[in-house]
Amino acid sequence: MKFVLNKNTPIPLYYQLKQWIIEQIERGDLKPGDVIPSERELSEEFEISRMTVRQALTELVNEGKLVRERGKGTFVAEPKISQDLFRLTSFSEDMKSRGMTPGASVIDVTVNTASSVLQKHLNVDAEDKVLIIKRLRMADDKPMALETAHFPLSKFPGLDEQDFNNMSIYQYIESHYNTAISSASQSIEVGLANETEAKLLDISPNSPILLIERMTYDGHRQPIEYVTSVYRGTATNCMWN
Repeated sequence: MKFVLNKNTPIPLYYQLKQWIIEQIERGDLKPGDVIPSERELSEEFEISRMTVRQALTELVNEGKLVRERGKGTFVAEPKISQDLFRLTSFSEDMKSRGMTPGASVIDVTVNTASSVLQKHLNVDAEDKVLIIKRLRMADDKPMALETAHFPLSKFPGLDEQDFNNMSIYQYIESHYNTAISSASQSIEVGLANETEAKLLDISPNSPILLIERMTYDGHRQPIEYVTSVYRGTATNCMWN
């Protein structure tokens, strides 16, 4: 049965198309390397404008689910890499070990009740408060990564009262909350920088970036942090060499 976009719902058409493509990828109907129909073909098949199709495909490219190859088309991206981290260091420690001076500029600090996603990641209840810290991570005064970290305040009361500029939160947690940060797992995928990310990271829009999701655990394998990071492409040598 042919999938039909619902034009009588407030859900945007581009978003419906985007979700349909994601479902095809997750079900295996579209596999890594498979070519995506052209904007014209999708426009005709779903009876929507090419601009609507372009918005859906562009978001999927920016999220790393699709890749564009000039002159060839748009393809399903390879799945992101998942790994357990056996040598766990903070950004600050990692930069210092490479002879670089780490820094951080706080963009935003908020305290919100836990969303359904954060409830799952941080093992907290819906009424629990979560500290959300957005920082621009620096090395030798150059922007390296845009980081959004989430911490459960039920586990770290008063953490929201600290100054997070040029501060290692890991070191603070270990010294003030008697919590050993012992392990982490993360997933990595490639993407393209949107305008906001490009401006903060001092790169051009649509430049290649690394998108990283990381879970950090204490010695009892209890989650203490969920963080998403956007690394500029030129920072990858610092991360992996």
